[in-house]
Amino acid sequence: MTTLLDSTLEVRCVQYRREFHMPASIDPTSRRILLHIGTHYGAITMPADLGERVQQKLTQSQIAAPVVHHPRARRWTFITGPTRPDTLSTAVSAELFRLYATVACTGSQVVLPSPDDERTGYRTWIQPPENATTLPPLSAVVEATRALGAMKVRAS
Repeated sequence: MTTLLDSTLEVRCVQYRREFHMPASIDPTSRRILLHIGTHYGAITMPADLGERVQQKLTQSQIAAPVVHHPRARRWTFITGPTRPDTLSTAVSAELFRLYATVACTGSQVVLPSPDDERTGYRTWIQPPENATTLPPLSAVVEATRALGAMKVRAS
């Protein structure tokens, strides 16, 4: 039996695929829309206060990134271009860890906002996707995160 929620969920998933060229799929168990991280997409999640500053810095550099907000966890996830092997050294990974920022590894999945998520405020878009060609390189978001995170650490 298909419910309106299922239909709406499916419509949103198809929209992600067709309009934004995001290889989204629906997890049948959790009923969440998933974006597969790998060849074409990457992601970095961080505390919302740091995410807000990173987004401002990227905007000043005329770089747009889709950003998902997780209000209960107070975290933002930036959707980026794919992870390159040379993007994250051990030192950079450790620095991001100290900032409570994590890079999604290849093969993992990021949950995208569904209509139900947005209605309940569980997961929303801060900056919705525009199209597949506007994704920033992961390295640009990592560098902005490191620069702004280092500024906050020094200011403390």
